[in-house]
Amino acid sequence: MLTPTYTILYVADPQASARLYGKLLDAQHVESSPTFVLFPLENGRMLGLWAKSDAVPAADFHGSGSELAFRVPDDAQVDALHGKWREAGLRILQAPTKVDFGYTFTAADPDGHRLRVFARGE
Repeated sequence: MLTPTYTILYVADPQASARLYGKLLDAQHVESSPTFVLFPLENGRMLGLWAKSDAVPAADFHGSGSELAFRVPDDAQVDALHGKWREAGLRILQAPTKVDFGYTFTAADPDGHRLRVFARGE
């Protein structure tokens, strides 16, 4: 089976996005240039932030076509991250709510990428 190991987000300003994602992920980047920043994730995958203006081939993506989803252990953690991310200035697209798969909220980064936090319902 071929397993994706990198997620790349096309962003307007990789350095500004790196500051935001560094705080959200509580992580340090391992690679940084004016057009690209790379974060290792605990699960062995990598998150890259690539300048839209320098992506080859050109990126015509404008945000919200997909989501980065973060599963947390319980509803209290969903609420805690909602408060933390709201205070960090992220635009909240969906306040914490119960849905068919559990308890969740959705935010957007400055480039419009959707970020979902959820706890599975039992």
